[in-house]
Amino acid sequence: MRQSVPTAWPHIGRAARMVPAGGKGILMAYANARDVIALIEGFSVETTPASAAKVASFADHLAPGTTVNVTFLPGSEVDDTIAVATRLRREGFEPVPHVAARSLIDAAMLDRYLGRLADEAGVTQALAIAGGLDRPAGVFGSSMDILATGLFEANGIRKIGVAGHPEGSPDIDETALKDALLWKNRFAAERGLDMYIETQFCFDAAAIIAWDKRIRSWGNTLPIHLGVPGLASLKTLLKFAQMSGIGPSIRVLTRQARNLAKLMLVQAPDRLMLDLAAYKAGDPDCGIEKLHFYPFGGLAKTADWANAVAAGDFTVDTRKAALLLGASDQARAAS
Repeated sequence: MRQSVPTAWPHIGRAARMVPAGGKGILMAYANARDVIALIEGFSVETTPASAAKVASFADHLAPGTTVNVTFLPGSEVDDTIAVATRLRREGFEPVPHVAARSLIDAAMLDRYLGRLADEAGVTQALAIAGGLDRPAGVFGSSMDILATGLFEANGIRKIGVAGHPEGSPDIDETALKDALLWKNRFAAERGLDMYIETQFCFDAAAIIAWDKRIRSWGNTLPIHLGVPGLASLKTLLKFAQMSGIGPSIRVLTRQARNLAKLMLVQAPDRLMLDLAAYKAGDPDCGIEKLHFYPFGGLAKTADWANAVAAGDFTVDTRKAALLLGASDQARAAS
């Protein structure tokens, strides 16, 4: 279970390290324990229907009310996503089902899907995405197509996440990404929606920070729920990074993979956390609102680690730019 935050914050000074900034100089990152706790507070996690089937009880790993996203992957059935969302609501969590435009046949199917999510799982927020199909199964080709139907609001869903790509997209050029993001900003304002950006997972802090500043210069005002990897082996992280085509992050991981001894070791996103915590604490215009974890190595490992960090059960190793969990939590998260 998630622990409560202690009244005495752990603190051993500020951790400093040099971070490459896309070849354009360097960023000196400073973060302390308080900054890290502020960054991770209210984190959300992702699950697939297949992964959820392996979890006996989400309450064994997450605090009541935690937001849990449920995927709707190509080739899967809407019934699977609805069933997991319903289970999460029953167990006391906030389900956020994915609504993949290209997997839906038409507006009638979209309406039925959203209606069942609202009626059966009490869903009030969802993630609208294009989806992974190369060719649409029906009339929808993008998240904008399904948003424009008005069916989310009609089914009582007014908090909506949309996709973000800090490292770009292999399928969409930057001009199109910019146009789509600004359309979503206008649409949210016109409809009075509580909209946010939820990003693909990233490992490269400099790329994330540069992207946040770039979309801010475009005019983005939607808060960012930043996708970060949970605990997993370097081999597993490389596999998912290559599947997603995230360039800078692949380069970061490949450098680490040169040390073969580290390939099977469980990796925690300590350095990324410290860099992002420093950025959020130091830039009042930072768009990152919260973190969203992708638990590639399993929910238990990621949840144990994230809960310990959120509870302040760690110290900052300034020499290694690492978070050192309390002995009991560190042993459980690594097991």
